[in-house]
Amino acid sequence: GAPSGVAAHGETAGQAGDGSSGAAAGGAPGPAAELDQARQVLASGGAPEHLAEQVVRTLGERAAPLLREDPWQLLAVPGVRPEQADGFARALLGPACGPDDARRSRALVTWLLERAALEGHTARESATLRDALTRHSVPDPDQALRDTVAEGAVLVFQDALETPGAAPAVTDEEAEQPVRVLLGLDRYALAEESLADGLARLINTFEPADAEPAAPTTDGPASDAGTEAAPEVPTWEALAEAAPSPSAAELIRAVAAHGAVTHSGGESARAEPVALVFAAHARGLRAYAAAHTDDGRRRLAAALADGGLPATLAVTVTGLVAGTEGPGRDAEGALALDLLAVLDAPQLDVESAAILVESLADGARLVLSGDPGVLWSAGPGRVFADVVAARACPQVVSRTPDPGPIGELVSGIGIGELQQVEAPGKEVVIVPVRDAGEAVHRTVQLVADSVPRAFGVPVPDVQVITVGHGGAVGTRALNVALKERLNPGPGRFGGFDPGDRVAYAVAPGRTVTGTVTSAEPDGLRLDCGGDDVLVPRARVADALRHGWAVTAHQAAGRRWPAAVAVLPGDTGPLLTRSWVYTAFSRGARHLSVVHGAGQALPHAVAEVPAAERTTRLRTLLRAPDTTG
Repeated sequence: GAPSGVAAHGETAGQAGDGSSGAAAGGAPGPAAELDQARQVLASGGAPEHLAEQVVRTLGERAAPLLREDPWQLLAVPGVRPEQADGFARALLGPACGPDDARRSRALVTWLLERAALEGHTARESATLRDALTRHSVPDPDQALRDTVAEGAVLVFQDALETPGAAPAVTDEEAEQPVRVLLGLDRYALAEESLADGLARLINTFEPADAEPAAPTTDGPASDAGTEAAPEVPTWEALAEAAPSPSAAELIRAVAAHGAVTHSGGESARAEPVALVFAAHARGLRAYAAAHTDDGRRRLAAALADGGLPATLAVTVTGLVAGTEGPGRDAEGALALDLLAVLDAPQLDVESAAILVESLADGARLVLSGDPGVLWSAGPGRVFADVVAARACPQVVSRTPDPGPIGELVSGIGIGELQQVEAPGKEVVIVPVRDAGEAVHRTVQLVADSVPRAFGVPVPDVQVITVGHGGAVGTRALNVALKERLNPGPGRFGGFDPGDRVAYAVAPGRTVTGTVTSAEPDGLRLDCGGDDVLVPRARVADALRHGWAVTAHQAAGRRWPAAVAVLPGDTGPLLTRSWVYTAFSRGARHLSVVHGAGQALPHAVAEVPAAERTTRLRTLLRAPDTTG
């Protein structure tokens, strides 16, 4: 619909093809030709031509012929809905188009599973998919599922039902126990299987004899004068006894004897994996600690540096796997480390967790540590929860409480209780509001004036957290109001000005926050906690948003000196206990709650846990136990 936008996309594609607008070497169409062909097919089917770039990016260089052969392939393009794909198919196929077309069924099943992945599921029960296909007018959903599986578009699994007496989705007359039939996309199925195999490998290749190697001995002839004896390596038990807390000691003992361990706790419990890294280095091991966010990495680095260890031992999971942080890889391609403590483990999606575990050498130690009360990963899976539930390895539950009124409030939320807490220093403040307009006004007032004045927290250290991007009090509306007050400007660089606080979606499920410092021909330059980051010009429109206000998912894994949690009156259906827990625990010194949700808040805390996710990891991890 916007000719200028289409032209800009066309210019970008031409530049990517080294200026070639004709055929590439060997007679194959170049990028510009592929886009032109895709536009022609889209136009002939009545679809917007500006989708051409997304179509080529999604379907590849043969996008145009693929769409002519199977118009429902359009459903693979992000944002396209079934009714739009049906209209496109009718325009291309005419009378040959029907709701029972196998191509339509196959595309719908894949689309349903892709949408399920956005909600965190790695697979779906066949009954759930049958119901969804019925709603989309597929005449024979069972046959449609069988055809889709036969074509290899999805994989099918039979998992034993874990709850005695539960009604199975599908029963097999020859089975000894009821099963549920799951269907999943191969990328997530293979990731879960790879992760389960990798965890089992770490557990089984760990040799307890290596847990207590012999310390250098001082027996034998007396050393010559002036010759220093080799320092004695402390035992794991000695290191546990010297640990800063009983929970840290328990973690050190567990890791001394096992290849994989889970560790659960709140913000204060993050000190326990740090103590483990110190103990491992005292034993001569190559130990690293990984966080989910750059902010988490910086906090870990500060804790390690305070104890005399290099700050470079703190990494992000993304940087570690990519090789931009951490020790790099050995000759076999494995990460050159002996022990890895992964904090913020609930934020691990199944694909990133699988890549991480595959990168660890046989015999390496892995600790998955995190707060079980926070929101799960933005990507599919519930890795940490599934590993804990499967009891595949020892579990250490921290007994170190989070201090102060915020810690007391959040601890109560974690067990489903919203309690009033004593806050003599105004560490927790509730700001009641009557409507959306007042919620926006009071939020801006808190960030720009009240919190900095009352608590000495600078404006850049106050973070607003709300329930979603849309609506009258979503991130978009709040960021417009906050920019107008804190950094007014015309937005001359793609809607942004120097000094704007921003949230940059580096990759799906991974957002960094920072401040715009300058604009360059290649993009926008950001300061992200001292790290210099360039947002490519082509990604500014899609990946960059103002960041004075963010969602709780974007805030997970980060902490600010002060947080303002905004609960407007229409937020009820979106509130869950894990959302409240995550948002309320982001402020280290102060929490303000702009509260217009009424009884929806205590109801969410008491009765609305996180929505369940259908995954297979727990079953895969338990499989060895069920076969014996």
